[in-house]
Amino acid sequence: MIATGSDDIGAALATRVGSLIVDAANNAPRSLQKRIGPSEVGDPCERKLSYKLLDWPEVAAPGDPIASVLGTSFHAWMEEKFTERQTLLADGITPRYKVEERVTVRRGITEAANLDGSSDLYDRLTRTVFDWKLVGKSSLDKYRRQGPGEQYRKQGHLYGLGQENAGETPERIAIVFVGRHHELLVHVWTEPYDRQVALDALARLDQIRQRLLDLDPESRPDNWAQIPTSEQAKCRFCPWLNPGATDLSVGCPGITNSNAGASLAALIA
Repeated sequence: MIATGSDDIGAALATRVGSLIVDAANNAPRSLQKRIGPSEVGDPCERKLSYKLLDWPEVAAPGDPIASVLGTSFHAWMEEKFTERQTLLADGITPRYKVEERVTVRRGITEAANLDGSSDLYDRLTRTVFDWKLVGKSSLDKYRRQGPGEQYRKQGHLYGLGQENAGETPERIAIVFVGRHHELLVHVWTEPYDRQVALDALARLDQIRQRLLDLDPESRPDNWAQIPTSEQAKCRFCPWLNPGATDLSVGCPGITNSNAGASLAALIA
């Protein structure tokens, strides 16, 4: 957080307002959730998911929350506007839109294996699952060139599975990127809904959970080293990032030169 003012009083007020924003954001329901959600299942870093599954103590200071605050506000605004535009299908009974409704992606045999979440929008007329992403201009440009990445892609199909479990017949996934910029920038990535993408993502999560049970890093901390990270990991935003850490039971140093060297050696071999 950067807080400045035109004088000492202004600076003090800026600090108070900024602190209120940080505190409110860090104590919002999404920030306090402990169970894995559909948006996290496709995270490329197995170590981060493992920390999350074990509800491991976080070590990184809370990050700047303004992007999250803006994103939450944008979701609320879109919910309001689609609710206002609600219409009925040809039968005169069924609402066209399902707006911010919770769906069950999987009901497991244990509470920890359950997976559900709030789906941004489902359009029954076009049978499309929509997911809103409010991003910076550079990120939007990257997604436009390279696609949404596997984490967002899997999230979309997981919500598709949730809609299917709710009795809908989804046919398409649409991830809508809206740029935080001085002019409206919108990019939509879309592909046909594929249940197998969601099932594969759930299978990977189960494998990660089983590895945790087998390695038991809670009682055998050295085994954290056997849980891999990923070159695609977004270390900057990880609550368990601890640069320079050598004890993985305390925190993760993130992607290091040694990791890159090991990957290069594997490619050469």
